[in-house]
Amino acid sequence: MELFIMSFGALFSVMNPFGTVPIFVALTQEYNKLERNRIAFWTSLNVLIILLISFFVGKYILLFFGITLNSLKIAGGLIIASSGFALLTGDFNKHKGMKREKIKKDIESRSEISLTPLAMPMIAGPGTISLLIAYNQETAGINNILTINGAIVFSTICIYLILKSSFYIVKLLGASGINAVSRIIGFIVIAIGVEFIVSSVLSIFNIA
Repeated sequence: MELFIMSFGALFSVMNPFGTVPIFVALTQEYNKLERNRIAFWTSLNVLIILLISFFVGKYILLFFGITLNSLKIAGGLIIASSGFALLTGDFNKHKGMKREKIKKDIESRSEISLTPLAMPMIAGPGTISLLIAYNQETAGINNILTINGAIVFSTICIYLILKSSFYIVKLLGASGINAVSRIIGFIVIAIGVEFIVSSVLSIFNIA
């Protein structure tokens, strides 16, 4: 249970679906409720596929490019920490490459948005992918692997429920409320990124 809570908390914080709520509302405001629910479902499903691929295949990518786990954790920690700073400063959308002009373009084209930009890079970005690769490298035993995969599935279910309720969340919290939640999550994300970097540096010095 402790591993499940830790994995879910880290994944949920780094993905920060609340930060995606305003983007989801902007991109789907002309859609009816059924269409919005469909986009929310496919977005969460795409996120699940991306997370599972990252968890199970990511280590082979490291081997192919000759990247060590410590290097990945330091790079991932920097990315995660920068995402946290973006949340604290209110520049999360810019950090993810979602400018207002891009949002308007997606609305006008009415193209399929569940994969990009919603699933990637808004939710399952580089920080999330590096986090899961590190988890895979550090996890031993079938029970622990199943526990982390359970956390992945549960987090995507939460993403679906949050996106499905986006318009209600915006009405309830408003822009200021969403910003407040994002800033709190941002602080946690920074701590996760710093922990990644510190643990890797300590591991390097211990090996040396």
